[in-house]
Amino acid sequence: MIFIKRNAKGEVIAASREPIGCDNSESGGWDVANGDEPEVVAFCGLLTESANPLSPSDLGLVRVLEDLIDLLIDRAVIRFTDLPPAAQAKLMERRGTREAMHRFGSLDGTDDVL
Repeated sequence: MIFIKRNAKGEVIAASREPIGCDNSESGGWDVANGDEPEVVAFCGLLTESANPLSPSDLGLVRVLEDLIDLLIDRAVIRFTDLPPAAQAKLMERRGTREAMHRFGSLDGTDDVL
């Protein structure tokens, strides 16, 4: 069970496993919520991002690593089959998605394909 507090605008401003600062007979302004509610998920995502200062660069680094792996394979430093099966599957999935995006054009109107 998750307890949340909202501000005057109805936005989630706090989440806890129990109502903080309250005894068992009162809720103290805490509401019971499901962990899968979009507002709760978004609030927890904000906490995760602020707790990890590397989060903003993680997606960009994924692309760098993909390009690095492709370069190493192209130069025969490693073989695709040297990678673990799970890594091969992820790379193939992303390659397929990138090829499809390239065929249908970029989503943001530029020629850049992620």
